[in-house]
Amino acid sequence: MKNKSILQVNKTYWNATADSWFGVTALPEYGVQFVTENELHLFGDVAGKTMLDIGCGSGHSLKYHADRNAGELWGLDISQKQLENAKRFLAENNCFPKLICASMEDECDIPKNHFDIVYSIYAIGWATDLNNVFQRIASYLKKDGVFIFSWKHPLHGCVIVDEGKLIFEKSYFDEEWYTQIVDDMEIVLPNRKISTYINAMTSAGFIIENMIEQTNESTFQLNGEISDRSKKAQKLPLSFVFKARKA
Repeated sequence: MKNKSILQVNKTYWNATADSWFGVTALPEYGVQFVTENELHLFGDVAGKTMLDIGCGSGHSLKYHADRNAGELWGLDISQKQLENAKRFLAENNCFPKLICASMEDECDIPKNHFDIVYSIYAIGWATDLNNVFQRIASYLKKDGVFIFSWKHPLHGCVIVDEGKLIFEKSYFDEEWYTQIVDDMEIVLPNRKISTYINAMTSAGFIIENMIEQTNESTFQLNGEISDRSKKAQKLPLSFVFKARKA
């Protein structure tokens, strides 16, 4: 399946299910059963900062930064329905960022060398051309600007729980795109290796400052009858976060 076809399949899914994902996986949360920004402090003081949210969804992460006195806020998302929800939600909270409906791969009306921080909370993995997307993000940032993103850890997609045991169901090295049925609709995703993200960042001129792959403490405290996902999260990370800086 070609990139444009993949984008169309995924865009159709997000337009149809946007209401179901309203407010899900947004700052201070980074991902599934994962440590939060309240613990990591990767963004630091954002007061007055110019910020762009890639895959902004319903706008909850934008509100998070608005509440912390961020300066100019922008959001990008492939789904018009997501942006309609975001616009309404943010306006209700007296927040009016610049919202753009486009894929992260597109050349669109985002200024170059403009942002202090570009971030993406559980959205970068949808990129069909990771190298191109990271190069675009680098172009949006000022020199020494910060790029922070989270996504599903590749081990999460490789391992299943079977009768209490963790079993590799697929190879970590398999980065082929696959189709999955979610909410009775198709989505198309890859399962990229961690090194693929690292190499794409360094090729785009980023210097990596932090990588976190840490299950939250409350999950480690669970015992007795717990879900398969929690059993997995006690043994391996389900999500990861990178913080990098434009050289």
